[in-house]
Amino acid sequence: MSGRRFMSTSQCLSRLATALGALAAVSCGPPAEERGAADDGPARIPVVFKDVTAEAGIDFRHHNGRSGRKYLPETLGSGVAFLDFDGDGWQDLFFVNSKPWSGDPRGITSQLYRNLGNGTFADVTREAGLAVPMYGLGAASADYDNDGDADLYVTVLDGDRLFRNDGGGRFEDVTEEAGIDNSRFGTSAAWLDFDLDGHADLMVANYVQWTAEGDLWCSMDGSTKTYCTPESYLGQPSVLYRNRGDGTFEDVSASAGIDDPTAKALGIAVFDFDSDGLPDVFQANDTQPNKLYRNEGDGTFSEHGVSAGIAYAENGKARGAMGVDVADYDRSGRFHLLVGNFANEMLNLFHNEGNGLFVDEAPTSAIGRDSLLALTFGAFFFDYDLDGHPDIFCANGHLDEEIEIVQPAVKFAQPALLFRNDGTGRFALVGSEAGPDLAMPMVGRGAAYADYDGDGDLDVVITANDGPARLLRNDGGNANNYLRVRLQGGDSNRTGLGAQLRIASASGEQVKVLRGGSSYCSQSESVITFGLGTDPIVQTLEVRWTSGVVDRFDDLAPNSEIVLEEGQSLL
Repeated sequence: MSGRRFMSTSQCLSRLATALGALAAVSCGPPAEERGAADDGPARIPVVFKDVTAEAGIDFRHHNGRSGRKYLPETLGSGVAFLDFDGDGWQDLFFVNSKPWSGDPRGITSQLYRNLGNGTFADVTREAGLAVPMYGLGAASADYDNDGDADLYVTVLDGDRLFRNDGGGRFEDVTEEAGIDNSRFGTSAAWLDFDLDGHADLMVANYVQWTAEGDLWCSMDGSTKTYCTPESYLGQPSVLYRNRGDGTFEDVSASAGIDDPTAKALGIAVFDFDSDGLPDVFQANDTQPNKLYRNEGDGTFSEHGVSAGIAYAENGKARGAMGVDVADYDRSGRFHLLVGNFANEMLNLFHNEGNGLFVDEAPTSAIGRDSLLALTFGAFFFDYDLDGHPDIFCANGHLDEEIEIVQPAVKFAQPALLFRNDGTGRFALVGSEAGPDLAMPMVGRGAAYADYDGDGDLDVVITANDGPARLLRNDGGNANNYLRVRLQGGDSNRTGLGAQLRIASASGEQVKVLRGGSSYCSQSESVITFGLGTDPIVQTLEVRWTSGVVDRFDDLAPNSEIVLEEGQSLL
């Protein structure tokens, strides 16, 4: 894989124009006719996730500053982000690290790995200007200045950082000049264009009011210090930054109505839950009610967590919510919520009923039973077997290394969980067939997905708290067909945030939205992947941009990655 070739949509269409028989000639994988036609349901194909961390050249290890003082932030890191920072079409990796509480922090920094396009990565942190010691937690990437390069936001305990990509392989810290000033224990962050003005705005989840000087002493036995629970600390309001379009941001949290001071936020998901064309925000709070902020279209949000049924658990108590993601997992045309929670609380799988109400399907399904003992941080939907139905991945790990003394059934290091969507909206735990590497216990935190090796199927990266990260290669997912789409906004924001993509193929319709930020403190690739199963062609692809422009394309070849520029095909 010495190089990678991408087609713009216009190029793809011109090559398809001669006849349907030319489909195989423009595909990046096996010819469609060799894969078969659509059948009555998604066939199960064998997929194994293989740990390729060492052979890929990745040696990142997270350091949480552990010193025996049991400081709360030590339990949370770290995040990870897939981004194509150099614009070569290959997904690079940024790992967030934390510095020690005292002593020389040099040498312990976040790390940026450049994808070399041959299955390996090179550490380019120093050359990229990112070898900066900081107590980092999460990361999110988007082209906030619309110059064609992926920029980077890092949440940091004592002050977040915004790094502008200069397009030459280097990042510049522009935090102060951009007007970013958030030192309230930021965790997850998500880019979005909430006012639809063509510029990427930013929402940052803030956790609790904590400082080393104000650290509290907590204990289970009265003599030994333990990590305090979030109930011990006051909450913090999250922050919404409006992009002015001139390289600076304005804090509009108060005027927008999202500055709840009781929030203890760890996760953010952006999605249009009421299908009105405006991006709304779900906020996962730890031991506080979750929030669902409806975008009113006038720069303000109204909160609907309780009325929507997502604020509390079935017993009326707030859960320890962390990682979160959204997807239309049952092809209803509506977007549903996945929330990772504390041990003994199970996942939430909130089904969007389409009337402003969500119903948690986890308690009455296998997904609830099989996730009960897991403490889930990273959580996302992705179609690992490319059958056209979003599956679920969870990265798990406890906070307290002595938890097994108190609760023998709950482990400190925990295996990841993979749930396969059977095509009817029901999920079943994938066991040993996914391979021993996936089942390897770790103190999991951040998780993200991308097709890092260019073979069409989606690979996974997981970070560990105070331990080594792991890159898991998907082997076998591309036995099914797929279509990958990169977006380039014009009047809309350059990244394409908020654009809705809808395809029709022999097995039905699918809809996805490009979003910035997901999971926990992490971000997956900004490329949309549609699994097609054995469908031999994408009959239509429709893209509704946030500007209002609608592009439509017919008869697209599977097993390719196309670049779609806004306004190429107006309806």
